[in-house]
Amino acid sequence: MKIVYSFLIFLINYSFIFAQDINQFDASGKRHGIWKKNFDETKVLRYEGEFLHGKEVGLFKFYKNIKNKAVLTATKQFNENDNIAEVKFLSSNGKLISEGQMNGKRYIGTWKYYQKNSDRLLTIEHYNANGNLNGERLVYYPNGQIAEKQNYVDGKLEGSSLWYSEKNVVLKSFNYVNDELHGEAKFFNPKGELITEGFYKKGKKHGIWKFYENNKLVEEKDFTYKPKYIKKTP
Repeated sequence: MKIVYSFLIFLINYSFIFAQDINQFDASGKRHGIWKKNFDETKVLRYEGEFLHGKEVGLFKFYKNIKNKAVLTATKQFNENDNIAEVKFLSSNGKLISEGQMNGKRYIGTWKYYQKNSDRLLTIEHYNANGNLNGERLVYYPNGQIAEKQNYVDGKLEGSSLWYSEKNVVLKSFNYVNDELHGEAKFFNPKGELITEGFYKKGKKHGIWKFYENNKLVEEKDFTYKPKYIKKTP
């Protein structure tokens, strides 16, 4: 009986000591050591990780509460030298959705997004230190063919934007200046034949737009002022 009693006391003391090692603060009131937090008013884990005098270090895991079960949906790998983390987002079945770097709450560097039903790329994009899209952004079809190609400068569309068919035929071609459609625009059918062409000026159609059928001009429309037909071929 004494042995059983002593063992119970040991378990209670061990549990107390173990609990004391979680969710602690240092002398300055900063989170320090292993932390685990549950969703409010539940026993379902929301996140777990380690702090070093208020600074996240090592691997943090984040969960969603799905039917009262903690389901892993993101991980962040921190280091001790800065606030940059290697981040992965996961679906509820554990499949990788996207991955890249974050500095605090800002996306930075290259981010990759994956197709829903495969490990192939869906989107690849690049962010500057301010968390704004910068450089080429590509979107892919499930077969790996490029679907969209655009360019950003500090979060704004700039230059040529192209849309493709799954057979690598250009379907649309636009030009952007400071995040607005500005310049030549062309539309093609799946065969690559031109069906519409014209110009944009500060986000609006401008000048003469031409419309084609079977590679023949069938209509023209002037958008310089109020849109009006200027030519229609029977």
